[in-house]
Amino acid sequence: MPTITESIPGLPATSEATAPWAAAFERFQQELPAGEPESVQTLRLRGLERFVSLGFPTQQQEAWRLTNVSPIARGTFVRPAAAETRPEQIAPWTFDAAARLVFMDGRFVPGLSHRDGLPAEVFAGSLAAALAETPDEVEPFLGKLGTLAKVADTNPFVALNTAFLRDGAFLKVPRGVVVQAPIHLLFLSSGQESEENGRTAVSFPRNLIVAGEASQVTVVETYTGTGAYFTCPVTELVAGSGAVVDHYKVQRESREAFHVAAFQVLAESKSAPSSHSISIGGGLVRNDVNAVLAGEGIDCILNGLYLAEGRQHVDNHMRVEHAAAHCSSHELYKGVLDGRARAVFDGLIFVHKGAQKTDAKQSNRNLLLSADAIANSNPRLEIFADDVKCTHGSTVGQLDDDAVFYLRSRGIGMEAARSLLTYAFASDVVGRIKVDAVRHDLEELLFARLPQGEVVRQAV
Repeated sequence: MPTITESIPGLPATSEATAPWAAAFERFQQELPAGEPESVQTLRLRGLERFVSLGFPTQQQEAWRLTNVSPIARGTFVRPAAAETRPEQIAPWTFDAAARLVFMDGRFVPGLSHRDGLPAEVFAGSLAAALAETPDEVEPFLGKLGTLAKVADTNPFVALNTAFLRDGAFLKVPRGVVVQAPIHLLFLSSGQESEENGRTAVSFPRNLIVAGEASQVTVVETYTGTGAYFTCPVTELVAGSGAVVDHYKVQRESREAFHVAAFQVLAESKSAPSSHSISIGGGLVRNDVNAVLAGEGIDCILNGLYLAEGRQHVDNHMRVEHAAAHCSSHELYKGVLDGRARAVFDGLIFVHKGAQKTDAKQSNRNLLLSADAIANSNPRLEIFADDVKCTHGSTVGQLDDDAVFYLRSRGIGMEAARSLLTYAFASDVVGRIKVDAVRHDLEELLFARLPQGEVVRQAV
């Protein structure tokens, strides 16, 4: 029997950690439908090649110095068989939307999905179906977002997702079309284990959002599940010239879950892409956000909130490239940590030569509710233009004793005073969410999670 390397020409030698994935890739190829575009097959093979070459990252690498992914590297994972998805499973996560696309373990569930409120010219559906039926709509964008295509060459998890690329959401909003209500992408994980060696379920959702010139759309991604599993999603967003795109990602995975994701944005002239990333669940979480502002007059907003307790670990890595003049980017990431939680924030604003009149702001603020919680923050600037306005900063600290004393002097108990200040800190990001249902749900979660939450609710 030929080895993995022999059966896939050009594949580098596998290691102990990458060999199971290469073997799984061979089985995966046999499941794929005939007649797929050659470019997609090439993209997958390139992803596998890069993953095998890079291997799982270690803490000897600067970008992963503070995040230990060895539990993933040592784990045994399997893409589970199609699991039944019942309406009651999605009920806690649904809201009124122009379209809802449901995925279980990375597979599209048409019976629980709908697109009743969408204009007829908008496509919202399964990426696998789009590749089979209208590949010309997908091929120009999938894995080819300008300089962002290089991410798969350096990030092994993006490369791994690309190797196992099969299904996810594909949204295309044509030029000038305005979608009034949000489009909801709901990703569930069953946490089912294989009978063979008790392997843990893994899924690789791949989402592509293309907003045409002068279009407007709001997209909400929700990730949730039960039990132990590994979710490795990649979302690519193209904001055409003058497009307005509001994107929200709400990650509420199981506490036993691994969630390693990438969000990639290519913004064209005069567009206004914005994204809010909310991380609440997951035992080990990593989010890589990469944005390229490729044309003039872009206004990009990237905000985030992470709530961690127990032994949760949340890592947010960001890179915003100002590749053209007269663009602005604003980033605000906030974290609330309790117990022995750990958080990492690493943000880079890169201003290219010639990107004059850049206005960029980056801020990371962390609130530690426990003496054992740790936050590491590293905002950075690299500027190769001389007419710019760029700022960055970070804070890590505990609640202000003077503020607590002030509230207590007004008759508010110690626990309620601390909770009120914590709520005010987190709601700075939550309050910027424009989708009422998402914002309300997160506010309710804060009230439920904070001690004396009912007192806080009455106060606000």
